[in-house]
Amino acid sequence: MGHAGQVMRPKNGWLWGGALILAVVLLVFWPWSRALRISDERTGRLLWCERMQIGETFVLAYIHSVNRRPVYDTLRVADDHLVIVGSRFDAFGAGMPEGSSQDGELSVAPDGWLIYRVERPVPDIVVRVGRVAEHTLHIKGVAIPLVRLAPPGTALRLSIYPTALIDVIKGRYMQWT
Repeated sequence: MGHAGQVMRPKNGWLWGGALILAVVLLVFWPWSRALRISDERTGRLLWCERMQIGETFVLAYIHSVNRRPVYDTLRVADDHLVIVGSRFDAFGAGMPEGSSQDGELSVAPDGWLIYRVERPVPDIVVRVGRVAEHTLHIKGVAIPLVRLAPPGTALRLSIYPTALIDVIKGRYMQWT
């Protein structure tokens, strides 16, 4: 208490208030996480999103259009992009690597499957939902057929998106359940 009946106020109250406002703004707008987003390539409409950590991997599986055999492409989340780790397949087909090259290394796994490692950074991946390919995203123990997100023939963009609390509030972040 100061003079009779007066309340003492901190001299730097505006400083504490400014710090509190800055902390709230950072909490709401700072990209504290990453999300794998799948959107319609043509319209940009968000179809699916999953929070991911840097270094996490997921698999895009499909049936090869020529030899009708399964292919499993592994991708890894980087800070603001994806990395194509490689492919796993059991038979050669059009467009599949037939040996090691400057782009990647082909090897045979103990189970006889072929492993092609590339470690190629890409900003995003565009996949056209196939009629025969049965494109399926395998992520965090869940298999998501892409035809559940869009009809065959639709081009889908898979990309990494920095996610802030404001995205959750505005509904830009949704998780598959």
